[in-house]
Amino acid sequence: MQALVLEATRELALRDIDLPQELGPQDVRIRIHTVGICGSDLHYYTHGRIGPFKVDAPMVLGHEASGTITEVGSEVSQLKVGDRVCMEPGIPRLDSPATLRGLYNLDPAVRFWATPPIHGCLTGSVVHPAAFTYRLPDNVSFAEGAIVEPLSIGLQAATKARMKPGDTAVVIGAGTIGAMTALAALAGGAARVILADVVAQKLAHFAHNPAVITVDVTRQALSDVVRQVTEGWGADVVFEASGHAGVYQTLLDLVCPGGCAVLVGMPPEPVALDVVSMQTKEVRLESVFRYANIFPRALALLSSGMIDVKPFISRSFPFSQGIEAFEEAARAHPQDVKIQIEMEG
Repeated sequence: MQALVLEATRELALRDIDLPQELGPQDVRIRIHTVGICGSDLHYYTHGRIGPFKVDAPMVLGHEASGTITEVGSEVSQLKVGDRVCMEPGIPRLDSPATLRGLYNLDPAVRFWATPPIHGCLTGSVVHPAAFTYRLPDNVSFAEGAIVEPLSIGLQAATKARMKPGDTAVVIGAGTIGAMTALAALAGGAARVILADVVAQKLAHFAHNPAVITVDVTRQALSDVVRQVTEGWGADVVFEASGHAGVYQTLLDLVCPGGCAVLVGMPPEPVALDVVSMQTKEVRLESVFRYANIFPRALALLSSGMIDVKPFISRSFPFSQGIEAFEEAARAHPQDVKIQIEMEG
């Protein structure tokens, strides 16, 4: 089966590869339609590893996907052939302590698409558990379905923040995850979101949203804006979605007493955090690793119109130009948020 294969660092190939295709009784077979290029895909492409996960053998990339069911297992009743769907890319052990506690994203044995040694979904067809496959509402496109995965990270962050109607939120970083977190914060009840980045073009995607105050931190200090907007009190919730280690020097200064800081971005190295500052303000610290039980909520928000992700889908490439799509994504054009690959017309 043809797939987009990472052979080695900076070496991609469109070629045939043998992939598991046996359909179990609780599985579905899905013809892939659209796959988004994620930051982790790019990191494996450009560096060959992320932390302990190293690409030691050829690996199919891609984990943000949508498609159409072409076959269902004998015990599947909630889905049928022809259903348009999106898929959670992580498959936990159903009997693990984490899964039994409802925290299946934290199962150490989770098998996650395009995380070595597990192949991803940038290929014509995949077999996937029906339990982690979700029907797309009629008014949600394949392209929107393929961005449900990063949106779910934002919604997980908003859920962990325990947001309340009328909150003021700060989101640091306006890349894909930061943008999705800002949308999730608004859907979660934020009256205002202060969105900060060093790239003006990314902030421009929110220029016409009256609930979002954008801050180009190359021109003004984020702390000054937060102080002005909140009259010196601080933000109810601060989402760190940049992964930049330097942010932690002033992160807690942005949070109001009794507020919450949510760590979404992943710094490449350990960072220092002022614990005493956190204690004296009783700041609640939360962290996010992927998501659990969020995909249905993301789809409901897209279908209702509460969240619109279409402006953040920057470009789409046909599968035949998949290598070019990765090369373009790796160039990190400032106007790009999400680049996708279409497997079929």
